Amino acid sequence: MPAEQILTYDEAASVVAAHAATLPPPKFTTRVSLAAAHGCVLAENIRTPRALPPFDRATRDGFAVRAAEIKQAFHVSGLLRAGQPAVTAPLAAGEAIEIMTGAPMPFGADAVLMIEHAERTGERIRASTGRMLVPGDNVVPRGSEAAPGSIMVTAGVRVGAAQIAAAASCGMPDLLVFGRPNIAIFATGDELIEPGEPVLDHQIYNSNAYSLAAQVEEAGGRALIHRALSDDLGATENAIASAQASDNASDLLLVSGGVSMGKFDYVETALRNRGAEFFFTGVRIQPGKPLVFGGLPRPDGARQYFFGLPGNPVSTLVTFSLFARLLIAALAGEHSYAVPFVSATLAEEVHSKPGLTRFLPAVVHHDIAGPTVRTVLWQGSGDLAALARSNAFLVIPPQREVFLAGEAMTILLR
Repeated sequence: MPAEQILTYDEAASVVAAHAATLPPPKFTTRVSLAAAHGCVLAENIRTPRALPPFDRATRDGFAVRAAEIKQAFHVSGLLRAGQPAVTAPLAAGEAIEIMTGAPMPFGADAVLMIEHAERTGERIRASTGRMLVPGDNVVPRGSEAAPGSIMVTAGVRVGAAQIAAAASCGMPDLLVFGRPNIAIFATGDELIEPGEPVLDHQIYNSNAYSLAAQVEEAGGRALIHRALSDDLGATENAIASAQASDNASDLLLVSGGVSMGKFDYVETALRNRGAEFFFTGVRIQPGKPLVFGGLPRPDGARQYFFGLPGNPVSTLVTFSLFARLLIAALAGEHSYAVPFVSATLAEEVHSKPGLTRFLPAVVHHDIAGPTVRTVLWQGSGDLAALARSNAFLVIPPQREVFLAGEAMTILLR
């Protein structure tokens, strides 16, 4: 049996990132409507067919004028609303045109005097005392947001509301996106039964498969939940063989449970019997230390990656967030994903044992002054109730024991 390869968090993250960087974009692409594109990964660049904005656009309600004439009175000769064609007749000396936000600037005008900065008497206006203008004030010039033919969003970006808005502004009714990678999910354990089935005192419901499926879908994959595996080497090996088969091959295999040192933990042995190459067999984190990562040979010659995730629910979620999510993003064609670490102010003193990087269930409170974080009382990596009460993990570095209220700490968002 090969020697164990227990890495630090940084070392393990670098290994996964290095493999993710070698993955080509998915071969399968499809066109979907803008309404269906949210969460997909772009397989084409979004280019604007014309300048954006396509005209000099007023950004405030007010009066279109020549800035150099601001010290004199103006005669208001008309009104322009958004959606009306631009006035092409040159603006006469001392002339102003009332203009609404979003309307095209009239020819010859170079600034907008905001309505609240103007004093109006009938059809004449004057800037309020002390108000000055320079050319370009309250105007967005034609093409300043994007030149014709320029790329607004690059392929490989996950489509969110902003990308959909950009595509719509370019007149695109649909987008070419990458197909979602297939992610096979196996939970292991004789104690597991499916939700909805009668449960005995010594049994628990299979929560990991459904938690993983939700995370896979959020990450851009297609979750394929398999029936829970019994603690049996033959059954585990047969399930892995099925996931390797060319007519049923998944892009990634996630197995939760069976990767610790117990007498009935058969996942590593089953993987090894199927020709697995292991890149690491543990990470110095808590929860999640027994995580394994590697690759299996497939009949088509490609490598099928796998993660053997710890079976306790909090461990499963932590290790997926730290490692599997990144690989799924790469399999989906996304080039801009990064693990969502941010900084928050610690709201209470926290004590920890040094030696491992720890991820403690926590609640982050967000407000305009900045996020604050406090831990959630929990009973270890099997505590689903604490997990449900939290919205993040407080990251405890391995070098220290005491962290004081008011310190800036790293958190892992969920």
